[in-house]
This record gives sequence, structure tokens and C-alpha cells, in this order.
Amino acid sequence: MPSLKDLKIRIESVKSTRKITKAMQMVAAAKLRRAQEAAESARPYAERMETVLGNLAAGVGTGPSAPRLLAGTGKSDTHLLVIATAERGLCGGFNSSIVKQARAHLEKLLAEGKAVKIMTVGKKGREMLRRDFNHLIVEHVDLSEVKRIGYANAVDISHKVLHRFNEGEFDVCSVFFSRFENVITQIPTRRQLIPAEFEEAESSGGGAQYEYEPEEGAILADLLPRGIATQIFTALLENAASEQGARMSAMDNATRNAGDMIDRLTIQYNRSRQAAITTELIEIIAGAEAL
Repeated sequence: MPSLKDLKIRIESVKSTRKITKAMQMVAAAKLRRAQEAAESARPYAERMETVLGNLAAGVGTGPSAPRLLAGTGKSDTHLLVIATAERGLCGGFNSSIVKQARAHLEKLLAEGKAVKIMTVGKKGREMLRRDFNHLIVEHVDLSEVKRIGYANAVDISHKVLHRFNEGEFDVCSVFFSRFENVITQIPTRRQLIPAEFEEAESSGGGAQYEYEPEEGAILADLLPRGIATQIFTALLENAASEQGARMSAMDNATRNAGDMIDRLTIQYNRSRQAAITTELIEIIAGAEAL
């Protein structure tokens, strides 16, 4: 049974931990507001870009004249997985949920006899995958010094991906990230970047036909690299908002758990103190009666 001194030290230690988790919760709440606004502001542009590219791709098809980023290499032997996670922990299951989905997809590809290469964005993802799949990691993007995610960061990553594709290092590329819904819910998501995939565009304007100048193939050849950079940028923004939401929720739970532990330890301390006082009183009374 711990002594009164040990219990008192433990209570003070948990109180200090509660102050830290409460402060981290408040910081995450402040960062979440900005990150959520950035993610939600980028969605309309990304959706509109996807609609335009989808309409152009529908007109071009996947024939010999189609850009390689749209038609692909004609095979799917080698896959590049871009796994985006956070640079820091203490955010609940945010990082592990992304890595779990990526690991499941990776193991499925390996079981099918595919070759897999991994590009990690964020330190936590690399740490989780390094134990089992270190030999598959071909590149790591460090964003630990980046205070606020910008489009330039996404362009840099897209250039690395496009360079590897142009060198013939892979056939299919997918990005893994977490889509932000709210503070409680973040959805692990996989999105194929190369060959480009688009949801069927809903016809609007009474089935209006558009004529493009120059032709669709030339426009696609110019827009598809920008589209990939935009999708990566969207993934990074969604990740940033999801990370802060998950951290805010995790620190809130940690703060409440610390409060519950302090209450239990305080009760245990009071009971032990009362028992010690009672024992002393019994010894004093017994000594007085003996005299």
C-alpha cells in the first residue's frame, strides 16, 4: 500500500499532466479553426477542377492520343503509395487509422503479386511502416519545419511523384489521407492519382456541348499535373484539420481521465490519512489506559 507521501506526489504529478493536456487541447482548438476553414475553402475549387477534368477526360477517352497521366501505362504491375500522416503524435487514432488502411491495401497488392513502393509524408507514418516495410519506402517528405501547409508544398510532392512516373518507376499511384468531417469523425481515405480517375460528371445545362480551343488532349496534358497537385494539396489540408480535431478530442479525453484519477487518488489519500490518524488515537488511548 503506498504511503501518504507517495500518494501526495502522485496527485501533484497527475495535476501537472492535466494542466499540460488542457493547454494542448486549447492550442489544438485554436489551430483547428484555421485548418478547418482552409480545408473547407479548398473543397469547392478541388471539386470544380475535378468536374472540368472529368468532362475533358470523357471527351478524350483512354485511346492512344490520351495523355499518359489519364491513360496510364497500360498495366498495373507496380504501385506507388503516398501515405500522408502527421509529424507529431498525441492525436488519438489519427495516424494509426491512415496507416491501417494503407497497410491493408499494401498487403492486398502484395498478395496479388504486385510490386509496391511507398512514399511517406509525415514522420509518424514512416515510423509505423518502417518496421515491416522499410525496404519498400523509396522516399520521405519531411514537413516538420512547415508551420502552415501551402500549395507550394503540394506542388513539390507532385513533382516528385510525376518525376518517378516519367522515369517509369510505377504504373499506379494512390494517396492515403484522412478526410475531415468534424472533431469526432475523421475518415481514412484512399484516392488514386495516376491514372487519373474521375467520378461521372452530372450533366447540367440541359446536356450542353462545349467546344475547347485548343483540343481536349492538349488542355488535359496541361491541367492533369495541376490536378494532381490540387488533389495532394486537398489531402494535406484535410489531414491538417483532421489531425487537430483528433488531437483536440484526445486531449479532452486525457484531461477528463486525469480529473477522474485525481478524484480517486484524493479519496485513497483521505482514507489512508484517516486510517493513520485513527491508529495514532488508538495507540494514545491504549497508552493512557495502561498508565
